[in-house]
Amino acid sequence: MTRTAAREIAIQLCFAAASADLEPGELAERFFDRAYYESLGEEQELFREYPDADQMAYILRLTSLASEHRAEIDALIERYAKGWRIERISRTALAVLRCAVCEIFYMEDIPNAAAINEAVELCKGYDGPDTVSFVNGVLGGIMRGELGETSPAEAPAQE
Repeated sequence: MTRTAAREIAIQLCFAAASADLEPGELAERFFDRAYYESLGEEQELFREYPDADQMAYILRLTSLASEHRAEIDALIERYAKGWRIERISRTALAVLRCAVCEIFYMEDIPNAAAINEAVELCKGYDGPDTVSFVNGVLGGIMRGELGETSPAEAPAQE
């Protein structure tokens, strides 16, 4: 399983936890039950390979941190989602944003550029171009406003 697949699973868990108002640990325990997980693999390729110990640790760490820091993360998202309240952002885009912001601010072993690129690419699989641009714009705003950095998509082309 790739880090991208593990990240996508974490995004789906964050989406489910927010939708069902469950704690990530409780949700993960149900979700990673071998029989249940294997049944998901019959329907969706993403779940055909069970995460190894490192991948599982990454998924659980990301979902736990995103839940633990949700209020702070949501405040950042809302600050840079000009004119958008959290309630108006699609739940899928919000899960992607929460995970990316969590990786940027709370997971030092994940490069910021990787977190943003992965978020934008994964968003393409769930939402349309307008939402993908929105996610990229919010993450770019956060990078400029909070860290004084340019997001990868906004960086000038190398000649």
